[in-house]
Amino acid sequence: MTVGFYAPLPPARSGVADYAAALLAELRRYGSVEVAPPRCDVALYHLGNNSLHAGIYEQALERPGVVALHDAVLHHFLLGYLNEARYKEEFVYNYGEWHRPLARELWRGRAGSGADARYFEFPMLRRVVERARAVVVHNPAAARIAAAAGNGSPPIVEIPHLFQPPAPPPTESQAQRYRQRLGVEPGAYLFGVFGYLRESKRLPAALETFARLRREQPRAALLVAGGFVSTDLERAMGPLLGAPGVIRRPHLTDREFWLAAASVDACINLRYPSAGETSGIAIRLMGLGKPTLVTDCPEYAGFPQDACLRIAPGEAERDSLFDHMRLLTLWAEAGRAIGRRGAGHIQDCHRVDRAGKRYWDLLCEHRG
Repeated sequence: MTVGFYAPLPPARSGVADYAAALLAELRRYGSVEVAPPRCDVALYHLGNNSLHAGIYEQALERPGVVALHDAVLHHFLLGYLNEARYKEEFVYNYGEWHRPLARELWRGRAGSGADARYFEFPMLRRVVERARAVVVHNPAAARIAAAAGNGSPPIVEIPHLFQPPAPPPTESQAQRYRQRLGVEPGAYLFGVFGYLRESKRLPAALETFARLRREQPRAALLVAGGFVSTDLERAMGPLLGAPGVIRRPHLTDREFWLAAASVDACINLRYPSAGETSGIAIRLMGLGKPTLVTDCPEYAGFPQDACLRIAPGEAERDSLFDHMRLLTLWAEAGRAIGRRGAGHIQDCHRVDRAGKRYWDLLCEHRG
């Protein structure tokens, strides 16, 4: 059996690319897996909510196979992929003719789609789900979204997001030297925000809450590492990013990411509105044993209550975030205990070998 593997791969700056590279190596332990071959016995298509997946989306419609949905909302991808006329028709195909006026309104307001919850409420998955032989998702919330789009067909299979630790992992001395390079005071509590910086990452809430914490804990520090997807958001965040205690780094290489991840004391990884994704950043930081603050949403319902810190969304977000950040700075051992439980959960449920075996079995089931 030959598996066709369709995904962005490094050096593409994408969490899906990193995921795909790890999975590709694991699948090749079981048999023949070729990247984008002209023909194969079964195809595995990795889809996410950005333009890197345009050609893969087209192939998934043309030659049905197994689809791995890294985002259970493709609305933003389709806003960039389709022109106005095709977008409206696609919206009607998904939700009915009576929604055509809403499609027109959403198209006209698409510049604000990154922060407008309406765009997340309409996943626009129907066409690709209906064409698939099977759909892979990474959490129960995404499974519900995909199942609703397919109306009972095809099978929806939940395979938890994989974790592959760095080889070799950064040592404690390397992490300490990295903190020194960042200018972090010895003994200071260092929070980290990683990944693509978009509206849904709740960066204003994180920065404003950190500024509030800093008034109580003047040695606390916050590392913000990653590229902005919007120049408007980057400009708006400029004053907050220049505040005392905030350390700014652009997109990190894979090696520097792991160094930075090893150097922080805790990770802030908020997502709202959510696109049904499981955050690869959260999985990586939890896998390293770092206490991770995540938005309390259905995507993380499968995490044990004591394996991460859940931050209330909505009006209570900033107070909830402040209380948890303050707790970590005042009671570091509690954070370390949460980190240990998080690492245990990742080891039990998210190992790359477990994910690879489940993918391979599913692909064998749907070949031909």
